[in-house]
Order: sequence, then structure tokens, then C-alpha cells
Amino acid sequence: MRILILEDETILAISMQEFLEDSGYEVLHYTNSEEAFDSVYEKPFDLLLLDVKVSGEQNGFELLSSLRKAKISTPAIFITSLTDIEDLTEGYACGGCDYIRKPFDLAELKLRVEQVIKLHCFNSSENIIDLSFNYKFDTKSLQLTLNKEPISLGKMETKLLELLIKRRGAVVSYEMFWEEIWGEWIEPTNIRVQVGNLRKKLKYNFIKNIRGVGYTIDL
Repeated sequence: MRILILEDETILAISMQEFLEDSGYEVLHYTNSEEAFDSVYEKPFDLLLLDVKVSGEQNGFELLSSLRKAKISTPAIFITSLTDIEDLTEGYACGGCDYIRKPFDLAELKLRVEQVIKLHCFNSSENIIDLSFNYKFDTKSLQLTLNKEPISLGKMETKLLELLIKRRGAVVSYEMFWEEIWGEWIEPTNIRVQVGNLRKKLKYNFIKNIRGVGYTIDL
């Protein structure tokens, strides 16, 4: 497995590279967005770890957007100190699979890397996600169907379902919900109510409750 790191904080980049190499990955590190962009064209990667604020003509968001326009669907995780919901939204909109906020533990990095490589998130070649009970989710139109019949979901219900599907196979914690959907802390009770509303729309429930932790898609 080959991973590209775009990170201009030298100490952090070296720590990440050494840790991932000790975990069995081949890692190439770049500090400049142009060099990273060229490298993706020269050799295949299984994952991109992209800082947002880097030297070069493009920042991390713009780099990934350019790669997606070029039909390169390699999954990408953003590593950044940016915390605004607008930045989070932009990262997902340009094709990112996940966010790791600085500072972070290297053990967390490894878990996120393993999960994204395993799932490959949403990419340009995978528009329809097959779920349990013959449900399908279209990642382009954000439409859920059962036996080809569309299911009407509200805006919040769609956001919750999209996040759960992106993280399918893993547990979405309450913290992940409020960080990635609301952008601020809210009571877990409120999250449970919103997920409950979503589950009421499902004839066959495939959203599993992990008591005290969060929710996961039942595969």
C-alpha cells in the first residue's frame, strides 16, 4: 500500500511517515502541492494525506479538486488545523473522505487510514451504494431507494444517512455527528431524536445503535 503525504510541517511529516512505514505502508512525502500533483500522475497511490495550507499554486482543497476533475479517484484525508464548518464542507465537496484535525495522535491517524483504505469512501466510480434489505443510496443525487422506489427524506435525515454511509463499517460517534453535521456541540439526546426520525422512514431498519457511543450501518 502506497500513501502520499502533502505536509509542510517537517517534524509532523517525518513523524507521520516513520509511523506509517513502521505499520507496513510505503510513504512518499511532499511539501509542495505541484510536486504532489505531479507524483500522483507518475505513480499509483492507495491514499492521499493532504494538509490544506501548503506551499505551491494550489492549497490542499484545490489540489484534490483538480485531481477529481482529472478523474483520479484515489481516496484522500485532509490533515488540517481548520475547524470551521465551511472548511469541513469544502473538503467533502472537493472529494475528501475524512478529516483529521491537528493536533492528533498517530494511533488515530493509523485508524483513519485503515478505515478509508478499507472502505474507499465515495468516489467518482461508485455512484450507487448497496445496503441491507435491498436499499440503495445514490451518492450523486443523495437519493435512498428500496426496491427501486424512492424514499422521501428531509434535509437533516439525508445528511445523517450520508455520513453513516460514508463511514459504513465503522461506528459514527456522537462527536462525529456534531462536528461534521452541526459544526458545534449539541446534546446527544438531540442526535438520537434526529436519527430516530430517520429510522422511522425506513421500512427495514439498517441503522444499528451502539449504546453510549453512536450508530453504525448494519452491513
